[in-house]
Amino acid sequence: MKNCRSNYLHSYLGRIFKPIVLLICVLAVVVAIAFPANATLKDDRYDGSIFALYGGNGSIVPPKVSLAKSLSLGRPSLLAFYVDDSYDCKLYTPVLNDMQAFYGKAVSIIPISVDSFDIAKRKFQPTEEPYYYRGFVPQTVLISAEGKVLFDREGKPDFDDIEAVLKKIPGLPSPDPKILQRKTMARSINEVNP
Repeated sequence: MKNCRSNYLHSYLGRIFKPIVLLICVLAVVVAIAFPANATLKDDRYDGSIFALYGGNGSIVPPKVSLAKSLSLGRPSLLAFYVDDSYDCKLYTPVLNDMQAFYGKAVSIIPISVDSFDIAKRKFQPTEEPYYYRGFVPQTVLISAEGKVLFDREGKPDFDDIEAVLKKIPGLPSPDPKILQRKTMARSINEVNP
């Protein structure tokens, strides 16, 4: 008698749970089709690392050196303040990637997420990145090897704007012409990097 009840219970639960599991699977597929997970350029939504998604270069973050280390090495530094969920910052990533490709051996490219700042600390030293931040993203600051601000701009600057200042730095090597030539023949990575 006990075995008969057990078989009946097992059969009854099987008839109930199979349709429920099937219904859950169908709903999951419908939701996945109706609401796909897309990284989009044209919004202020967080999609992940903007350098990997929109710049085609996830290796630029985290920065290889800090501002203090760069200054101690006697190298100019390009600070790029950004947040991952900003439309303007998403558009800015190709400029930084080009800067790294052309000037990365001579200039320290230091992208800094403003979300990483210690907001409890109010005063910063000139050797600390937040010292130069003015509250806007993207913001680009070019600092000479001596610690002098050569370029400070809010918004997305063009590559040529930054390069014009870099060319005025004495002793800074020019980009390799092979890289410039390769850039014109580069393949498309995404809608930001045609």
